[in-house]
Amino acid sequence: MMTTTRSVSVAAVAAAVLALGACSTQPNQTASTPTYPATSQPAGTGNTANARYGVVQSIELVQGETRSGVGAGAIAGAVIGGVLGNQVGGGSGRTAATVLGAAGGAYAGNEIQKRNQRPDDLMRIGVRLYNGGNVSVTQEPGADLRVGDRVVVQNGTAVRY
Repeated sequence: MMTTTRSVSVAAVAAAVLALGACSTQPNQTASTPTYPATSQPAGTGNTANARYGVVQSIELVQGETRSGVGAGAIAGAVIGGVLGNQVGGGSGRTAATVLGAAGGAYAGNEIQKRNQRPDDLMRIGVRLYNGGNVSVTQEPGADLRVGDRVVVQNGTAVRY
């Protein structure tokens, strides 16, 4: 039994060492960086490890999803429903009416909130990359972008440079 436990332990340690060894970098290994024309990349923009450079080809306004979840409408509805339900009956009937009033009020408040909530407006930006590829980015409409602008796409956001 002792040799079986020792064998399992040695196998686990060996697997861990191999797994960690696969994550390391070789000493002669160099990071591959894409090459772009000299005029395509701005100088001194900071960390550009995951940056992709290109030109805006299209901009389209799209509607995002409405935010979901329990919000102020459900909470307010539950409170109002609970107070109204507490006014009905007596004893255990009053408790049941309070619980049902709170549940009904929460549902009604949530539905009212959903109907009055607008979906977020978003921009879908098509970018032709300098390396020949294309990428589409959907982001909030905060950037002042136009078709033909030179942009850097990084972390899912297109920004003019």
